[in-house]
Order: sequence, then C-alpha cells, then structure tokens
Amino acid sequence: MSDTKPFFSTIVQHFAMLPQEAMLQTEVKKDRLFIGIPRERSFQENRVALTPEAVELLVNRGHRVLLEAGAGEKSFFYDREFSEAGAEIAYDVKQVFEADIILKSAPISEAELDLLKLEQTVFSPIHLPTLKEEILYRLVNKRVTAIAYEYIKDEGGSFPIVRALSEIAGNAAILIGAEYLSNLNNGPGILMGGISGVPPAKVVILGAGVVGEFATRAALGLGAEVRVFDNNIYKLMRLQNNVNVRVYTSVINPLTLHQELAKADLAVGAIHSEKGRTPIVVTEKMVQNMKAGAVIVDVSIDQGGCFETSEITTHNNPVFIKHDVIHYCVPNIASRVSKTASLALSHVLTPMLLKLHEYNGFDNLLRYRAGIRNGVYMFKGHLTNQHMGERFHMRYTDLNLLIASSV
Repeated sequence: MSDTKPFFSTIVQHFAMLPQEAMLQTEVKKDRLFIGIPRERSFQENRVALTPEAVELLVNRGHRVLLEAGAGEKSFFYDREFSEAGAEIAYDVKQVFEADIILKSAPISEAELDLLKLEQTVFSPIHLPTLKEEILYRLVNKRVTAIAYEYIKDEGGSFPIVRALSEIAGNAAILIGAEYLSNLNNGPGILMGGISGVPPAKVVILGAGVVGEFATRAALGLGAEVRVFDNNIYKLMRLQNNVNVRVYTSVINPLTLHQELAKADLAVGAIHSEKGRTPIVVTEKMVQNMKAGAVIVDVSIDQGGCFETSEITTHNNPVFIKHDVIHYCVPNIASRVSKTASLALSHVLTPMLLKLHEYNGFDNLLRYRAGIRNGVYMFKGHLTNQHMGERFHMRYTDLNLLIASSV
C-alpha cells in the first residue's frame, strides 16, 4: 500500500501538466433577418424598397429576402436581377407576408392588413392626410410595430428619407411645370428660360425648405426668374447661401404674394407642416387673379395642399383646370422617377437593417438609436405618436416608457 501513494501522485502531476480546456465566453448568436417585399398595388406606386445591390449585401450577411414577383419592374429592377442577388421570388403575396419584417414603398393598404401576422415589423410611409382610423385600430389588434419613413431621423437630426424625396420633388416640380407651360400639354407655349430678347418665365416658390431649395436650383438652372416666399427668415437666408445666387425672397405677405402670383407663369407649393395639414397660403381669389394658362404644381398636396383650389390628382390624370389655371396635384411626385427614388430609399433602409441585426433585435436598436426611435408610431400594438392619438382620439403611450418597461 505504501508504494501506491507515489504512483498516484505521479499520475496526478502528469495530468496537471497537460494543456487544459479554457472556459471562454462565446458570442451570442444573432438571428438572421427575414425580410419580405410585396409588389405595390395602390397609390400608383412605382418604387421598390430595396434594390438588387442592397439585397445582395443583406443576403451575403446571412439574411433572407423574399420578394414578390414583379415588385421592382416599374423601377426597371427585374426579378432576374433580384434572384441573382440572392432573393427568393414569391408568386403569392401571402408568402411574402410570412416574413418577420415587411418593407413597403407605399402605405399599408386595407387589403394588406388581412395578410399581416401577429407582432410583425412594418417599414412604410403613412401619408397622414389619407390615413384612416380603421387602419390604426387593426394594426393595434395585430400587435404590429410600425415605422414611418417620414419620421425617421439620422444621427445628425435630419430626416434622410424625407430629404431625399424632397430633393427629387423639388427638381421634378420645375420640370413638370416646364412641361405644362409648353404647347405639347395645351399650355401657353412658354419656354422656361426664354431666349435673347425674350424674357424668361416667372416662377413663384412657396416654401424655402428642401423642396423649395431644389426647386429654386432647378428653375435657376433653366434660366427662369424666381421669387421665393417663406415666413421663416432663417430658411430664406439658408436658401440664399446654398444656391449661391441672389434670389428675390420675401415673407408671406398676402398683398405682395397676390401681386407676384398675378405675374407668375409657374407657382410651386413647397410648404411642409410638422403638425399635420399644410396651411393654405394662396386663396381662391389669388388663383382667379393669375394669368390664363399659368401652372400650379402643389407639392404640398400630400399634406392637404397650400393652394385653396388644390385637389388630389393621379399620375393617370395629373392635372385639372380651374379659373383657367392648370393645377398639378399628384401626391407622390417621386414615383415619376421611380428608379432614382428607389435607389434613394434603399440607401437609407439598408444600413438601418444591418444595424437591426448588429444590435440583435429591434428592441435593442430602439434603445440606442434615437433617430430610428423617432420613426416608430406603433410599438407592439401600442400607438406611440401623440399627433395621431390626438387626431383620431386614440390612446397613445410614450415609446420611451414602453421600451423601459420591456427591459
């Protein structure tokens, strides 16, 4: 027995000298995203939320993208391109709505509400003036988390999607106005920039925000004579500095505005409201006093319009004539240039989706990203937008409290 003790001691020392397994902390596995992109059927929407390049980036990171057949065709992105990028093509829209995250370029329609499953996450615009109370109630019942493109902020505090689409709308508004001033569309036959010895068209722009700034740039680029009106002096100063040209600017004085509109060939409504409907700054009497054949492009129509005579039109029937003035009042102007608009939308959404995975879930992303948190108007079936709650007389809850309670 005395000989066994040294023997076991030798074995223990031997094994103690062997390499040992270390207990290392392993990284928590992050679930891959399952993203669905349906084909748009309403609002004459031609855009698609992600481009094939964005899909390829997401798929290469291990995520799954399910696209309804034909979703990108109106923007000249074809199913073959999406398929080669790694997307799955679905021929039944019900399959697309099995995804955990739904990306849309038009607001959720009533027909799509039936397809939503419980506790889905939906990214889409909302078009507040056309939003129905019934849609909000049904989103509540589905316990959906919904994010509005109009309210998403970036790290600098600006609204990246709104800005991109506003740049498009500002440029497009002037080009549209130029079209309807020509004889081709039964206009008065005026060339925007004039020629030597013939004066250019006179353009009045209401609003000095992003739409107004880019409309001013486009009008000046075509050689037009421009007048810009806004009640925000800082915006007028910023516009002057950004376009780097001395432009006629004025606060919205009814008498001055009336006089300038009477001489205008083209009037662009570019006033944005942060609290709902755009204020009407041009009365019907002012429109009656405009020249016969003059053109109004009311970009503000998606918030109700800033001309008293404005009525919503469509891409199929974009104009109507009232008091001999041509009115163009299509809400989604960006859809006229759907490929550019799709690229702009995709460039904002893609990094956001990658961060969603990086933060390992939407709840964590909201805790640390105030800009994205600002875009949420429905969180797991709780309305979190104060303005919507007051407008529809619905109960709303502060999102920060909901997030804190879910920790």
